Amino acid sequence: MRSVLQFAGAVLLAVGVSGTVDRLLGHQPIFGFLNVVNRFLIPGVDGLAGYELYANLSVAVLGVVVLASSTTRPVRGGS
Repeated sequence: MRSVLQFAGAVLLAVGVSGTVDRLLGHQPIFGFLNVVNRFLIPGVDGLAGYELYANLSVAVLGVVVLASSTTRPVRGGS
C-alpha cells in the first residue's frame, strides 16, 4: 500500500509541476503528456477559471502531502 501511495504522490507532483510550467511558459517543452489535468480537467471546472496556475500548484502540493504521508511511520507504544 505504501508504494501505491508513493507512486500516486509522485504522479500528482509531476502533473502539478508540469501544469505550472505550462501555465507560466505557455507550453510544456519537455513532458507535455503530463498536462492531462492541466488541459482537460481544470478547464472543465467553471470555478477554476482564472485560477489555473493556483490549481496546478495545489495539485503539486497535494502530491507532496501524499508522498510525505506515505513515508511516515506510525508511532509505536504509548503510555
